[in-house]
Amino acid sequence: MAKAANTRVGPCGFVERQARLFAEFDLLEVQQTFYQPPQLNTARRWREAAPADFIFTIKAWQLITHEASSPTYRRLRESLTPRQRALAGAFRDNEVTRMAWARTRDFALALGAKVVLFQTPARFRPTQDHLENLRAFFHRLDRAGLRLAFEPRGPEWLDDLLRPLLRELRLVHAVDPLLRRPLGKGLRYFRLHGVPAYNYRHRYTDAELLRIRKCLSRAWPNLVLFNNVHMAEDARRFRRLVEKNR
Repeated sequence: MAKAANTRVGPCGFVERQARLFAEFDLLEVQQTFYQPPQLNTARRWREAAPADFIFTIKAWQLITHEASSPTYRRLRESLTPRQRALAGAFRDNEVTRMAWARTRDFALALGAKVVLFQTPARFRPTQDHLENLRAFFHRLDRAGLRLAFEPRGPEWLDDLLRPLLRELRLVHAVDPLLRRPLGKGLRYFRLHGVPAYNYRHRYTDAELLRIRKCLSRAWPNLVLFNNVHMAEDARRFRRLVEKNR
């Protein structure tokens, strides 16, 4: 059996002591940037503390993807005016989303992050307005050399719609590989949210980890990130499984 190409495994967030995570994993997706990007000095400290070959990815600030009615805004520390809150989210190309991208981008660069993930809420359906927002936002974006990944949620994001959109906007398709196959060529960005979908308290079984391993690309790099309550433990088990197969 052919072996998977370069595969990195890690958790979504600093769920344990930083030193332990840096010692036992080679990948981590930063979650704080979704709620409120930390100071750039924090990014630089994390980069200095991590091994030189450690890969960071980050989640884009919610002001870009989520409207202010989202319950996730309870963790926002930024002071926004009512007008700014009305402009936030849904990839609308305006002063608020541009500011949010600039802050996200600058943090990613200070951290040396390889990928910025844009995850949308279930209410962000592929309507004409939303598709127009996506095109306007990503076409004018200063990417600063960063890879960008897009993780839409919901059954309406059909392959025939999503495949050309990802190609046009040069986005990596971020997916839970137990839910659907990734579209396009290149980097595989897998996020595990539990079984069934978004059952974050789920602990992955050995059989499920074997299924995930079978989803790994043999041609492209794989970034595998666990985003459940037991993420660190499950990521360790999966990393052992991957290393056993090398």
